[in-house]
Amino acid sequence: MQDLISGYRRFRTGTWAHQRARFDELSDAGQSPRTMLIACSDSRADPQMIFDARPGELFVARNVANLVPPYGPDSRHHGTSAALEFGVRVLKVEHLVVMGHAMCGGIHALLHGAPEEASDFVAHWVNMAERAKLRALQFPPDKRQDYCEHESVRLSLENLMTFPWVREPVAAGRLSLHGCFFDIRSGILERLGDDGSFQPVEEK
Repeated sequence: MQDLISGYRRFRTGTWAHQRARFDELSDAGQSPRTMLIACSDSRADPQMIFDARPGELFVARNVANLVPPYGPDSRHHGTSAALEFGVRVLKVEHLVVMGHAMCGGIHALLHGAPEEASDFVAHWVNMAERAKLRALQFPPDKRQDYCEHESVRLSLENLMTFPWVREPVAAGRLSLHGCFFDIRSGILERLGDDGSFQPVEEK
C-alpha cells in the first residue's frame, strides 16, 4: 500500500499539478470521450500508457483476456456489457476498440485450463472464447498461444455485433469498431486490417 501512497503523492505534484486545467474542465463539463477501449486486466498492458492518453480521452473496460460476451440481457451480473451500454448508448463514443496482448494469462487458461485457484470464475469466463481455442488448435503447439490471443480479438469484435445498439450505429456510420494487439515484449502495437490480418502500426 505504501507504494500506492507514494505514487499518489507523485501524481499530486506531477500530473495533477500540470493538468489541473484539464481536470477542472472535466469536472465542470463531464466526460465526453470519443473512444471506448476493451482491454485485458493484465498489469503489463495499460491502455492509458500505450496510447499516451490524457484524462478523459478513453472510456476503458478491462477484464480477463479482453473478452466481450455475446448480447444476452438477463438478471445476472454483466460488467463488460454494462460498460459497453454506458459507453455506446450514454457517452455515444465514436470508436470502439478491442485490444489483446501477448503472453495473456487468460488465453493460457483457455488453452490449458485455469489454475485450481482460479476455478470459481476464470475458467467459466474464458470458456466464452471456446471458438477461438478451437481455431487455435489447428496450429502447432508453439503457435497456439499467439494465434489464440489474436483470434480472441476477432471473436470479441464478432460478439460486439450481436448487441443491437452496437450494430445499428455501426451500420449508420456513427460508430467504428477496431481491433488491436500489443506485444509487451517488443512494445509494438498491431492493428487489425480489413483483410483480417494484424499488421504493426507504422511509427513515424
